[in-house]
Amino acid sequence: MADVRIDELERGGQRLWQVRVGRRALTFHEELAARAFAAQLHMRLGWLDQARNSDDKGSQPT
Repeated sequence: MADVRIDELERGGQRLWQVRVGRRALTFHEELAARAFAAQLHMRLGWLDQARNSDDKGSQPT
């Protein structure tokens, strides 16, 4: 599963929070919004990974 990271940035005297997954990133003005998005993204990626693993196990011949 890909790592979900939150990085604090400063641009033009403003504090920003950037949520990163691999090469993709989304920047927020509010820390709470960044943390909520990162938590939801982490849960969704975990669910997708789990679903993919169960599909792989189900398609293997017995």
